[in-house]
Amino acid sequence: MNPLATTFSELFADNLPERADKIFLIDPDRSYSYGEVAAEVDRAAAWLTAQGVQPGDRVIMQLRKGMREVAAMLAVAKAGAVIVNVNTAFTREQLMFVAEDCAAAALIVEPRMARALEDFGGPVLASGASAPSDSWDDLPHVPAPTVPGLDEALAAIIYTSGSTGKPKGVMLCHRNILSGARSVARYLGLRGEDRLLSVLPYSFDYGLNQLTTMMLLGGTIVHQPVPMATEILRTLERHAVTGMAAVPPLWIQLVRLLEAAPVALPALRLITNSGGKIPMSILEKMPQLLPDTRVFLMYGLTEAFRSTYLDPEKFVAKMGSIGRAIPGNEVYVIRPGEGIAAHDEPGELVHRGPLVSMGYWNRPDATAEKIRPCPELAHLIGDEPVVYSGDMVKRDAEGDLWFIGRNDALIKTSGFRVSPDDVEDLVHRSGLAADVVAFGVEDDLLGQCVHVAASLLPGGTREALMAHCRKVMPAYMVPRAIHIWPEAMPRTASGKLARPDIVRRSVDNPPIAKEAN
Repeated sequence: MNPLATTFSELFADNLPERADKIFLIDPDRSYSYGEVAAEVDRAAAWLTAQGVQPGDRVIMQLRKGMREVAAMLAVAKAGAVIVNVNTAFTREQLMFVAEDCAAAALIVEPRMARALEDFGGPVLASGASAPSDSWDDLPHVPAPTVPGLDEALAAIIYTSGSTGKPKGVMLCHRNILSGARSVARYLGLRGEDRLLSVLPYSFDYGLNQLTTMMLLGGTIVHQPVPMATEILRTLERHAVTGMAAVPPLWIQLVRLLEAAPVALPALRLITNSGGKIPMSILEKMPQLLPDTRVFLMYGLTEAFRSTYLDPEKFVAKMGSIGRAIPGNEVYVIRPGEGIAAHDEPGELVHRGPLVSMGYWNRPDATAEKIRPCPELAHLIGDEPVVYSGDMVKRDAEGDLWFIGRNDALIKTSGFRVSPDDVEDLVHRSGLAADVVAFGVEDDLLGQCVHVAASLLPGGTREALMAHCRKVMPAYMVPRAIHIWPEAMPRTASGKLARPDIVRRSVDNPPIAKEAN
């Protein structure tokens, strides 16, 4: 593990020349050594400099998962500019909003998007030919100087998917990114010989951590551009992948596929989850389906990268817990106006440490609301700012945390506070539903009533699902309505269920989806 790097660019460059011949990236069609990627980084960095890009300028990239996406990020960092990696799911309109919001100095995109952005007004590099702009294919092979920078300087802006409004950019400094890589590599026990599967977008902080940890250790990334469960299993086998990160919807698909057709994965020594809770019925099957694989259940938020993890040795005993603070950081459970929550007392999780981000780009009011001093911790840390997660958790007697739900997502019905996750867990146990989203709908008598949106597995029906709910749930939790989705539910750019969109479309289509209890 290299303790000397202080910038994103150095994290990669410090692998050279010692590991120049080692495989760094494996794409579906070929692999690339550290030295080969370094040559591509130079080509793109030289282009940026020639276009007049200055240190601190923002450069947007929107590229398919592969070598050039990684090289583009590293080229931007080498030029001293700020990485703005936009997910390929973003539309032209969303991309242009981001470009205007961050005052982008240049774009690196796929040829099709380059053609759609002729009115951008700045330099555009297309990752391929057939575009009315400069083409990466034509760039000369020339060395490019590294622009030095401070570890506290802005390194990247990560934009949200914008499912609840306009995309919002979270600012990360080099210290945030490198501290995250070192902490994650430590608690996961990563090694230089590891091969991590990259299926999550690099525009998602969870996905970016895989890349940075492997650069830190001189390891290898295996790119999986198609997030299909069957293709993922083939890639895990073919390339002897040792580690994989995913979000709950993908773990649900993979576990069900392994249950139907078991596959031995002897090389896979660890898997991780973040971005939401995996249903208990899925967690219970993991040790049998992946007997030699350590399971890390984690919690994080973009404003603080990673926050907590559960030691895999506790997985069976504390299935579903999000564990404790990752190395080098602290988390607390706070009850506003009261203090630190007692054991088993719900409160809001707040995060303190070197992973606290710089806030939101061009949004000082939103930053001050999210990242601010905590009066309940003043006796411990003074007026040091912490990240308010907006998530309700509780800490058990042994110090491990359990996720309850988002402050604004808890369903208040009949005097009870119901976590949507608890409802979804029980629905998943039916074995009848694929994707499940529970939510509250205003009700004059109850305050709110529980609704469930679900896509059915083969053989499932709304009636059978409702019968299961009545059997396993207390009366106040039984859904007033089940909204059946005939197709797969929409995902966000990071692969999570697009909950606001699912709720809106379920409620707005009662003739198709709703059936009264």
